[in-house]
Amino acid sequence: MADIPFDKSVFINCPFDEQYYPLLRPILFTIYYSGLHPRIALENLDSGKSRIEKIVALIQETRFAIHDLSRIKSTGSDEYYRMNMPFELGLDVGCRLFKGDHRREKRCLILEANHYRYRAALSDISGSDIAAHNNEPEEAACAVRNWLTAEAGISLPGPSKIWGTFMEFTAFNYDDLISKGYSDRDVKRLPVHELMQAMQQWVGENR
Repeated sequence: MADIPFDKSVFINCPFDEQYYPLLRPILFTIYYSGLHPRIALENLDSGKSRIEKIVALIQETRFAIHDLSRIKSTGSDEYYRMNMPFELGLDVGCRLFKGDHRREKRCLILEANHYRYRAALSDISGSDIAAHNNEPEEAACAVRNWLTAEAGISLPGPSKIWGTFMEFTAFNYDDLISKGYSDRDVKRLPVHELMQAMQQWVGENR
């Protein structure tokens, strides 16, 4: 996907587990609906390329970025903080500050579960615009839509319209996959790169 223009690319930095997928799906859809292209480490399954190489390349190729910090906190006494997301946020900010070329135009959206919680772990970003999604998929889509209208200058219909269209895609994609021999479990665990391909095609035909 290296031929996607810099100004049309959106890097997504988020958890990659089944619990986060209900938020990731509408975020991806909203980006496609906006006429932009989401870029995510899972789009490239080349095992010969390290994860950090993939991420650095994506950060340098994208003007826009969405960083979800809602899952950095450990959930049990035997778990550590999940530092991948703030680490990638730091790489993105560093790219904008130190590259000195067109990447000075990079813009990012920071998502959290609720306002102000991030200050306990990452106070350096205090004063930045933070959008809270309250772990609700519809609110995540709304936050991305509102940010893109402001930072990318894209004219979009209201959040409810986009959410309704996402639900139409979800129903269509489910029926299509079932007709092709997928089980309910297969649909829920559909690889992200396949979901992205389906979204891009559907939006292109129905937008």
